[in-house]
Amino acid sequence: MLPIITEEHASLAFAEIFQDVHTWRKKMIHYIKNENPEINSAIIEAANNTDLDPKAVALGAYMTYILLEMAAREEDAGIDFKE
Repeated sequence: MLPIITEEHASLAFAEIFQDVHTWRKKMIHYIKNENPEINSAIIEAANNTDLDPKAVALGAYMTYILLEMAAREEDAGIDFKE
């Protein structure tokens, strides 16, 4: 089962992402390439094989990845942001 992404996760991620979307997306390309190259290849494949804006498709995938990663880290650590 996937970890639950909270509003807190989204707020933290979006605050970073939307400061400079272009730079953040490039940072994520390198991060995921090292962290999980198979996922990175799948994201690039999906982005390149769409009628939509490939950068927007990749951004959505990278955002989803980082949100799931944040939620998984919290779940693994047993931390609860909801107080």
